[in-house]
Amino acid sequence: MKRLFIAVAIACSTLMMLQSCSSTKNAASGISGGRGTVTGTWVLNNVTLEGLPDQAVQGLFGEKSYKCFQGSVWKLTNSGNGSYTLPASSSCGEVMQTIFWSATPADETFQFKKIYEGDKAKNITEGYRLVISQLSKGNMVLKSPIEFGGKTANIVLTFSPAVN
Repeated sequence: MKRLFIAVAIACSTLMMLQSCSSTKNAASGISGGRGTVTGTWVLNNVTLEGLPDQAVQGLFGEKSYKCFQGSVWKLTNSGNGSYTLPASSSCGEVMQTIFWSATPADETFQFKKIYEGDKAKNITEGYRLVISQLSKGNMVLKSPIEFGGKTANIVLTFSPAVN
């Protein structure tokens, strides 16, 4: 009985030690840095669909088409205030939208809500939550999960820092 107890104690200690030595979730997912890494001016270089046909996505973030976001500029200040500007194209008009944003890279979340003239961020109850897939000073990838065909699909937004 004593030997069994010692063997179980050694096995539990070994498991605890192996668990404490495992890599963190963020290191495995490509996220480095904190909220400050998100702060700055970003250009949305690429919008792709994972597990979604093109015709399944009517719009994005309340705008006409997800394609309108290609080339958009996102300004994210440290205070949480920000904006995005969609470029004018043949199918999309130029749009500048004020937002209030927050990011928690440790939880892999980026969220924002649209702020219209006269609104206060604390009074807005609707917004958008995205998953931070990759984050570094030179790259940010956000995913907007969508239920499609009984599975989770994603609209993938790939950003790079704006060149000033």
